[in-house]
Amino acid sequence: MGPAALAAFVAQKAEIDEMLARLQALSDDHFGAHPDEIDWGHVGTLNHYRARLREIADMAFGEGDAR
Repeated sequence: MGPAALAAFVAQKAEIDEMLARLQALSDDHFGAHPDEIDWGHVGTLNHYRARLREIADMAFGEGDAR
């Protein structure tokens, strides 16, 4: 791996780490939803997030449809 590729890899990993930290913080805050205000719209949005994350996890670990 050349120095330019390494620098690009490290930069992209840092961006992923930041996104993961932000997602974890949002999850810790229940995605900004108060329990008394949860409706099916919240469920649909969360399901959309879950599906996209599942797709990424499957690709990363060679599982699911990404096998």
